[in-house]
Amino acid sequence: MGDMGNKVVLVKQVNLLDCTVLIAGTVIGSGIFISPKGILANTGSVGWSMLVWLTCGIFSCIGALCYAELASSIPESGGDYSYLRHSFGRWISFLRVWTSLLAIRTGGFVVVSRVAADSIIESLGNPCFNNTTSSSLLAALFLACIIYINCSSVNLSRKIHVIFTAAKTLGLITIIVTGLWTLFQAFNTGNTESFENGFDLKTVTWTHLPKAFYSGLFAFSGWQFLPQITEEIIDPERNIPVSILISSFAVTVLYILTNIAYFSVLSPSELLASESVAVTFGQRILGPIWWILPIFVTLSCIGSVNGGIFGTARMFFVASREGQLPSILGMVQIHRRTPLAAAACVLPICLVMLTTDDVYVIINYLSFSRWLFMALTVITVPYFRWKYPDLHRPFKVPVLLAVLFALCAVFMVVSSVVSAFREFAFGLLITVAGIPIYAVFVVWETKPVFFLRVMKNLTIYMQKILLVVPQEEKTFVKNF
Repeated sequence: MGDMGNKVVLVKQVNLLDCTVLIAGTVIGSGIFISPKGILANTGSVGWSMLVWLTCGIFSCIGALCYAELASSIPESGGDYSYLRHSFGRWISFLRVWTSLLAIRTGGFVVVSRVAADSIIESLGNPCFNNTTSSSLLAALFLACIIYINCSSVNLSRKIHVIFTAAKTLGLITIIVTGLWTLFQAFNTGNTESFENGFDLKTVTWTHLPKAFYSGLFAFSGWQFLPQITEEIIDPERNIPVSILISSFAVTVLYILTNIAYFSVLSPSELLASESVAVTFGQRILGPIWWILPIFVTLSCIGSVNGGIFGTARMFFVASREGQLPSILGMVQIHRRTPLAAAACVLPICLVMLTTDDVYVIINYLSFSRWLFMALTVITVPYFRWKYPDLHRPFKVPVLLAVLFALCAVFMVVSSVVSAFREFAFGLLITVAGIPIYAVFVVWETKPVFFLRVMKNLTIYMQKILLVVPQEEKTFVKNF
């Protein structure tokens, strides 16, 4: 693409370290502190819980590698939005961005920000702040700061992500080291009740296992964000797959060791009774400095949201560039070279969600569509192998792995239909509600002149306020 000099474009500046940290820092969020309880409750034993954690790590790595093949052969940002547009058409890709904007991504940011707020409030130990209003206000502050950083500077966002990832890794290592030391002492004294009969089949309720996998896969969620910034990655053909392999292995090892540490200090019944596993662990093992762990939880959540917003803004940016979202979202800030409008649009939606506790319900409603779109995205791998056999593929995964992942994702969709039909029905209704929205605002080309004039004037007005313009040079190559 040549030297872009001072042209207003999104600049290639994300290297291998940034890619690795982006994945690891986004994946390691609230899940490792929330999911252990859900997995244990739905497996019934420590051994089966550990097996679920390992399986989820491997499963997530397979999905990420499938995305890596697509990212290396389709050098466009936007991630699964772009891949769905090329494979299943513009309607399906719009529904993907519609559900992401409405709840899947924005709602996820709200939930994780609330966990961060609750953790910092808990570390203060003052019951006066322990209420929904304080939690919502602090979560709003976190979101506003993170979004401001993403609007201001790509470089600053990258550096902050590295710092927060290092902090959360230090927190997990603290848990692991203290837990393993406790386990070592327990082996010396023979006090290892938590790990006895770990794979007792009598404790497993097989119909509950899908819920255990839902909890585990929630903890590993976040690898989908990296392909959304492909156009800003230096040598994406190499750096995307390599960073995915490194980060997937590292996160899986950290998660398994962290769970071993949990069970070294807490019995299964104590873990199930705990409102916050990290806090209970800290109070048991760290004594008066237990408040360190809630702070690590907060840093972990904030870092995860930062990585999520960094990637999601690019999805909205590309959707706007393709004419499926307002054109203002597909423009770049002339001084900062950031997709300012695409990142900023997340904030008002999140603030509205923070006024209600129903955001958890909305996310549950749309969980099926998340897995459906992931299945459709990964099935694109064998579909493109057949339709475009000569397409340049610097990185390839065995087709069998892609098919296996897609089938498992479809199983997740089917299990949500069977186990929670009401939530599925509402989620399906919200998803298909995007069809008339798309028909009116995108497909309908003969809109009234008055409407077009208002939208044009509004876009120009927002451009003047935000100092944004369309990219002055293409940063992507159309392979189709």
